[in-house]
Amino acid sequence: MVNAYVPGKPISELERELGIKNPVKLASNENPMGPSARVLDAIAGAGREVNRYPDGGGYYLKQALSRRLGVGPDAIILGNGSNELIDIAVRTFMSAGEGAVMATPSFVVYSMSVRLAGGKAVQVPLSDFRHNLDAMRDAAGPGTKIKILFIANPNNPTGTINFRDEYERLFAGLPEDVLVVIDEAYIDYVGHPDYPDSMKYLSEGKNVLVLRTFSKIYGLAGLRVGYGISKPEILAQMERVRAPFNTNSIGQAAAIAALDDDAHLARSRAANEEGRAFLYRELSALGMDYVRTEANFIYMPVDDSKGLFNDLLMAGVIIRPMGDKAVRVTIGLPEENSRFIDALKTVLKIQSPGRKRF
Repeated sequence: MVNAYVPGKPISELERELGIKNPVKLASNENPMGPSARVLDAIAGAGREVNRYPDGGGYYLKQALSRRLGVGPDAIILGNGSNELIDIAVRTFMSAGEGAVMATPSFVVYSMSVRLAGGKAVQVPLSDFRHNLDAMRDAAGPGTKIKILFIANPNNPTGTINFRDEYERLFAGLPEDVLVVIDEAYIDYVGHPDYPDSMKYLSEGKNVLVLRTFSKIYGLAGLRVGYGISKPEILAQMERVRAPFNTNSIGQAAAIAALDDDAHLARSRAANEEGRAFLYRELSALGMDYVRTEANFIYMPVDDSKGLFNDLLMAGVIIRPMGDKAVRVTIGLPEENSRFIDALKTVLKIQSPGRKRF
């Protein structure tokens, strides 16, 4: 049985169900600054033509991405978020009885898509909160019927990354017929000098599909626009599976405008770095464990994730429980980060004497 994906609780639901006013949502890794003014203008303009079907091939968005990435338009595929492209890749390259390798914990959609397609999801535990690419390579060796290997870099939910030398070892020992799907949803937040250039492996002819999205730093989560970059022959097969009109006209227009607004990206990145430093300081002062992140969220190992989630929920702060022993907290605006820390302090003060719940 495949469990349903459970999205982060929306603000409106918390207001409606619990009567909590002005709650703070730090559960879904959204850009709290939202889209830029330039993007909002593009959305308003595109809205006047929603009686028409969108460009089914996304011609102008592909052209804009082609200029930005330095690849041909035939090396780009558009998706209803990168989630859809994960599903398309699985349905295109994996048959029932075959399998895919992924880390655990990582983005749950990988295993869901594989299992729904009748495949085997081979989950390799993280090592020090990071993908163990050597073990993942070994799990995809000859005779294993593995067709896809998923890498989330940075990883969701831990925010950690893998480095160039690890990629080199992976590709050196991986069977050539395995498609490596590199999910870079949070790439624009990464500042580490050893972060690998996935486009290098495409230029070398490797079987790689790089996934990126406009849902995170670009602030377009509600419009669902993602894209993949790969060899044209790989994408030609995926295009046969892709549904027509899978990206809407407003989303395409917003994405084109967002690509040209580097200033908004710089502001969003700076705000994230400032918020991350603040949360590091405050969490350390409270004695809370956390994993240093290269993304816009922080992973916190705790003893009782559901208890912490529920207590913070009653304080008007929505975070994301990740199993029983960890939570994930999105880095928000300064006032949102302060609200989270204040609520956390209150929760910690009311714990039962002699019993540390979190």
